Amino acid sequence: MVMTRRWRLLSFLVLVACLWGCGTAEAAQRNAGADCHSDGLRGSTVHATLRLQQHKRAHPQVTSDFTVDVPRKWPLATHLTFSENSPEYRQAMRCLLRGDEAPGLRTEWHHDPTVKATAASVEVHYVAVDWITSDKTILVGPWQIVPQGKKWVFCLRPPTLRTTRWKDIEADLGGLNFNDISEQASSTTENTLVWQNQLPEQVRGEVVLSQQRTLALFLSRSSWSTAGIAAWWVSASILLALAALRARRPETATAQGTAGQPSGAAVPQRPTGQAENSGQQGEASLPKTLLQWALLSAAVALTLRLLLSQQQLSNRWHALLCIPAGLALVFAARPWGRHAPPAAPGAVPDESARPEDVQRRQARAVVSAVCSVAGIGLLVVLAHDAFGLPEDLQPKTATALGRAGLVLLGLATMWLWLAAMAAWAWRFAREGGLLRGRWAARWERDPAQCVAAVGCLLAGVAVALLAWAWWVNEQRWLRISWLVERNDSADYSKSVNNVLAKFFFTDLTWLSAYSWVLTGIALLALLHFRNRPRRAHGRRRYERFSLGPDKSDLLLIVLMFVFFVQLRATNFVGASALYGVWLPLNIVSFYIVIAMGRRWSVMSQLGDRFCVQRLGTEKHRRELMAKAHEYRNVNHQMYLLNQGHAGAVTCEQLEDQLRRLRQWLVAACARGNPPEQISVLDVALAWGPEGHWWSNATRAARLAFWFGTPATALLVYFQLQDFYSQEQALYGPTGLPDFIANLILYQLAWGAAGFTLGALWRLLPGRRSQARAWVLTIAYGIPGLMAAAVIKLTDEDPRQLILYTVLLLSVLTLTSIWMDMATFREERQYWASPFALLVSIYQLRGLSGQIAWLLVQLVAAATLYHNLTH
Repeated sequence: MVMTRRWRLLSFLVLVACLWGCGTAEAAQRNAGADCHSDGLRGSTVHATLRLQQHKRAHPQVTSDFTVDVPRKWPLATHLTFSENSPEYRQAMRCLLRGDEAPGLRTEWHHDPTVKATAASVEVHYVAVDWITSDKTILVGPWQIVPQGKKWVFCLRPPTLRTTRWKDIEADLGGLNFNDISEQASSTTENTLVWQNQLPEQVRGEVVLSQQRTLALFLSRSSWSTAGIAAWWVSASILLALAALRARRPETATAQGTAGQPSGAAVPQRPTGQAENSGQQGEASLPKTLLQWALLSAAVALTLRLLLSQQQLSNRWHALLCIPAGLALVFAARPWGRHAPPAAPGAVPDESARPEDVQRRQARAVVSAVCSVAGIGLLVVLAHDAFGLPEDLQPKTATALGRAGLVLLGLATMWLWLAAMAAWAWRFAREGGLLRGRWAARWERDPAQCVAAVGCLLAGVAVALLAWAWWVNEQRWLRISWLVERNDSADYSKSVNNVLAKFFFTDLTWLSAYSWVLTGIALLALLHFRNRPRRAHGRRRYERFSLGPDKSDLLLIVLMFVFFVQLRATNFVGASALYGVWLPLNIVSFYIVIAMGRRWSVMSQLGDRFCVQRLGTEKHRRELMAKAHEYRNVNHQMYLLNQGHAGAVTCEQLEDQLRRLRQWLVAACARGNPPEQISVLDVALAWGPEGHWWSNATRAARLAFWFGTPATALLVYFQLQDFYSQEQALYGPTGLPDFIANLILYQLAWGAAGFTLGALWRLLPGRRSQARAWVLTIAYGIPGLMAAAVIKLTDEDPRQLILYTVLLLSVLTLTSIWMDMATFREERQYWASPFALLVSIYQLRGLSGQIAWLLVQLVAAATLYHNLTH
């Protein structure tokens, strides 16, 4: 008996809590005004459906399907059939769907209501959609959903028609467990609850979340997300600092004997005179710059995340912190410093100007520009009274002058941070020798003009971001207040003021999220600095023998691959909470795959002695290419002999030629004979088209970048098939900038993947180049399995991850085929087309296999895409 009483008491408390939760919005939902003639709505026939779609979705979607037959006796019934732009139509539809509800209360998305008139009634069909992305109460159509931890309470809370018995009410809860709190349901199935002829206040229920959905909500909490992002930035900064500390110029390491650089290899000569001094300055300054950025990037990102979580801070304090921080970032970058190495192609030094004078003019131009912009922003903050703004810079009403002040503040702050990012990118590119010579010369000659041009460009970007934020707010207000006059609403004015006041901080958060791209530029700059052509006797030259990057370069390449390639498809709810795990896991996976694959590479199986004797000089390489050409001709003649078209040649002669080619390989190997399946053609293909691994990497990067263009279009188009992604891209505060950033980052991902493939071309296993594409895809796929497991555990959509993996393999496969063609590019003049050259390289049967394998990948990608979008 005691237990029965306790259960009754517990049930009563749960019911009271649900009634309280569903009634939180009562104050904002008032009855329709007298001009709505609500009494005439009695006798309406109402049908309502709630659909919860949460399976394979990052954010559960709630859809309201609402139909009402209004009797003709209602004075406004005829107005429902008027034009959608007429005041009568808006008044009638507002009275029917919104009552006297505040315009900005809802965030739902809706389709235009359809109206059908009969002799006795007017039928209105209204569909609304929203997503559960937080613990806040949402209103969608006549429904109210209140997330309460592991349970979601739903109930009918229509602004109108509350005293009318609704004919049919259905709740489809998407396979989740549910309870009928009202105990008034007329029927129930595995997924749905149905009520008939009930008052709206009698319809209540709760959804019990599954373990998968609970885990997704747990990982998506702001605290875990902040911790994951903080861990990612800290890990990235530590790895970047480690890479900078380990970075040494190869010539200093060669003297001591580098791993992978056998004795007897050509040692490049160091430049002399002024070039040597500049090179030593660059060698010392670039790692130091990376260390500075490693510290600053983590500090800035963590500070912004901390400020974002401190909602109690006013806009004034945000501005007072962000403006000096942007100014300090520009000064820390020191884009006027004297640290450009002399290897920038085409650089023409100005002999008439002293370096100190040039540096002083550059510093004066930069400092005057950024201080002027910072002064404008601080003027708005400190002299807010002159603009008619409150001290916290969050006005409820503002004059044109006040809004102009908010615009100036936002643009000045955004410009400063964009200038800081540009200054750091310039410094990395300049120290790493990535700049074109005429750009560096122009900066040396006329810094004021350069600062003015770049400043106007950055101002245009800031204005575009502000224009987008304004447009998004306009569209949002049209959506949530489509039945009222927006220009007469005080809420509209408050919304505009809020957008202008929050603009700089919202977009700074977005900008900081992409500031890791500067880390990628820094890694590429350091790689280029360490491996650019040396100057010897007035001519640029590469060291001709290089199996691949040394340990320090390999770390830089791995970091580039992880940042740009492996983190691209981990876009699901809760992923940010695991960012601190993804980074080390991806790096470990990459090193394991490379370590296991290196021993099976063609070059490793031949040995260091073969590489020195047969590949150490340009003459040796030409001999190898001649042997490979001879091998292809002999195999072609063997094929013709088997077909009965051999001419005067005999089988013994062809076999003797193959034995001599085999002996040419064996004679240069120190330890035993190489595997029988390795031929001189395999060696030529494994060496690649260039003499130095850096040149192989840049060629493969260019190829993969262009091959990845269709893949980028396919991925972006697939993402936009989801309604939530469309809403975020077209109407999010940073939707269009995010869309453009995704396009750019996908292209950079393909380029980085191709760069990694080319850099490790001689270290990856496989006689055929497509095997190398497989190895890199496997290095990506091992952490991808963990991502797939998390997606499975959280019941989200794995299709983007699968599609991205297939497209990555296809892009790398195409890149490897074109790299093989580039290896024999000197023979292009002997063939009618590139396809004929491929036939010669792979032979007929080999090419058939290559084409078949490529077609299998493309068909798999097309089939997968069709299944994903249908």
